[in-house]
Amino acid sequence: MVKIKPFAGIRPPKELAAEVSSRPYDVLNSQEAKAEATERSLLHIIKPEIDFDPIADEHDEKVYKKAVENFKKWRDNKWLVQDGEEHYYIYAQTMNGRTQYGLAMCCYYEDYWSGKIKKHELTRIEKEEDRMKHVEFQQANLEPVFFAYPDNDEINKIVADYVKNNKADYDFTAAPEGFGHHFWVIRDKKINDRITEIFAGIPALYVADGHHRTAAAARVGKKRQESNPNHTGNEEYCYFLAVTFPASQLRIIDYNRVVKDLNGMTTEQFLKALEKNFTVEPKGKEIYHPSKLHNFSLYLDGQWYSLTAKPGTYDDNDPIGVLDVTVLSNLVLDQLLDIKDLRTSKRIDFVGGIRGLEELKKRVDSGEMKAAFALYPVSMQQLIDIADTGNIMPPKTTWFEPKLRSGVVIHTFEEK
Repeated sequence: MVKIKPFAGIRPPKELAAEVSSRPYDVLNSQEAKAEATERSLLHIIKPEIDFDPIADEHDEKVYKKAVENFKKWRDNKWLVQDGEEHYYIYAQTMNGRTQYGLAMCCYYEDYWSGKIKKHELTRIEKEEDRMKHVEFQQANLEPVFFAYPDNDEINKIVADYVKNNKADYDFTAAPEGFGHHFWVIRDKKINDRITEIFAGIPALYVADGHHRTAAAARVGKKRQESNPNHTGNEEYCYFLAVTFPASQLRIIDYNRVVKDLNGMTTEQFLKALEKNFTVEPKGKEIYHPSKLHNFSLYLDGQWYSLTAKPGTYDDNDPIGVLDVTVLSNLVLDQLLDIKDLRTSKRIDFVGGIRGLEELKKRVDSGEMKAAFALYPVSMQQLIDIADTGNIMPPKTTWFEPKLRSGVVIHTFEEK
């Protein structure tokens, strides 16, 4: 059963919410961040290398110090202001006419180490350490992690009723994506207390997006515990910022692959080789979307093809073996194209489905890539099954949209 708590969030005044909040640090590079950052944008704090000319190395000590300087400046200028009391917050997002409702809360670092906060991806130590440094320097979680929880009818009702009966504190459409962001401070202490009680009965939380930030926050909590002889487990550093959503409201978008060559084969040889494990159907020049699990799109030499994996080539009873990324990796990328390690190979790249299959066509037609594969999206249930069985998804399997804005609300564990 998970442990959560409300917190006194640091957040922008209503009129500055759209300008201060930003896209997360890992969806744009330093050059893009510099171009996108307005005067008050949180990008100056989460990607502070952009404040140097030329842009500094993001791992340079002076960059971490610049982040601290900027965070203080934003607070001094009242571009970020701390609430006087602890609250939970409703953070809703609208994309393509569909809205998902999350709760901004503090999660407990020990729940990560005990496995109650379940992950589905491997993390890289160097990325964890970079995020740790930011958290430690700032004594704050500037960017939330994105969690899912098993649906709970009472939580759904609490959120729906509060949204219906209270005006949103923030309600804006964010550039450049055009997604809606809506935010309510839950000011009723009874409701806040009840949310804590309900979550005490929820068995697990699932990391949807933000594995490195989650690991970094849990490591900071552990490090603080080890250096504090009077540690009680109730200190603010034991908690980190997450926005948690009912699993049924989340949608995972497809995460597609493009490859640079056919491993020495001609188009005809490659299509013939595919027939061993797939039913191959030409679909012409119109973009073809995968229609179901184990059906893939292939774009090659100006033509689209449907590839359907033959029975016996996958294992629907294996939470990893059932995934289409596993099927494609084993039967095509490894066996036919000799691409063994998706993390390190320079012959493959990955394209989030938010860009559409037109992006796959563009990259192949330009000559940059030889072929593209589109996959049917992973379901939330598949993700939960994998996390519950302690398995890890292959690299680049899940893509969540919309992303959480950074700076809508911040958690600090700075000692007063």
